[in-house]
Amino acid sequence: MAGIFNLSPMSRSRLIVLLSLLTVIFVSWFYLFYQHWQMTSLPMSEMWTPPSETAAWQLMDFGLVYVMWAVMMAAMMLPSAIPMILVFNKICKQRQLAPHLRVFLFVVAYLLIWFIFSAVLTVLQWQMHGLHFLSPMMDNQSKYMAATIFLLAGAYQFMPLKEIFLQNCRSPMGFLLTEWREGFSGAYYMGLKHGSMCVGCCWLQMLIMFAVGIMNLLAMVLITLLVLIEKTLPAYNQWICRLVGVLFIGWGVWIFPVEVDL
Repeated sequence: MAGIFNLSPMSRSRLIVLLSLLTVIFVSWFYLFYQHWQMTSLPMSEMWTPPSETAAWQLMDFGLVYVMWAVMMAAMMLPSAIPMILVFNKICKQRQLAPHLRVFLFVVAYLLIWFIFSAVLTVLQWQMHGLHFLSPMMDNQSKYMAATIFLLAGAYQFMPLKEIFLQNCRSPMGFLLTEWREGFSGAYYMGLKHGSMCVGCCWLQMLIMFAVGIMNLLAMVLITLLVLIEKTLPAYNQWICRLVGVLFIGWGVWIFPVEVDL
């Protein structure tokens, strides 16, 4: 404990920010594991599941689904944002700009973008239940839907638009030098901008959860690692993106249902 107080102000500030982010990430993943445990351990009569018909959805159903997606986005996307947030904190600390408050505003704005995207995912899930693409346990029931998502996600890995968004996500210093704004409103703006870039980069990867089962913990972990690798290994980024694209397309072709008339 004494070692913490002997740290330099810069190192102490970095540690405070890092521990705060890791706490949010841990709590988010704990919630997801708890939700998964409920769905796999409790009898159907004791658990909540989304209604199978769109007309049967009530405000509580939308709220529970939205919270699930919002927590999932925080758990999956905050880890890859840590390098950007730490660089932002370092710059603010060096310039004596109330770093912790500015970092807080940056992170809130970053998560706000993902929470807005979570609302879109909630509406999509609502419609997919109505179309019977998803089971009450939120597992995929449509091979056509799953294959289409994988094919689109794979194709997106090769698109220049993906690379444009990714360049803004994987270079913290470059992003901050280009998008820097002064003041607390500037910190909030930069968080919104970075969140928007990340959504543009990763939105189709998030849709894969519909294809593999929304509460598929292994898929959550793998996508989180994929996003983290894409955004933190720039030297290998293009090769990784292409490989992942090939794997997604290959899997989409493999699972695409083809009816053969004999």
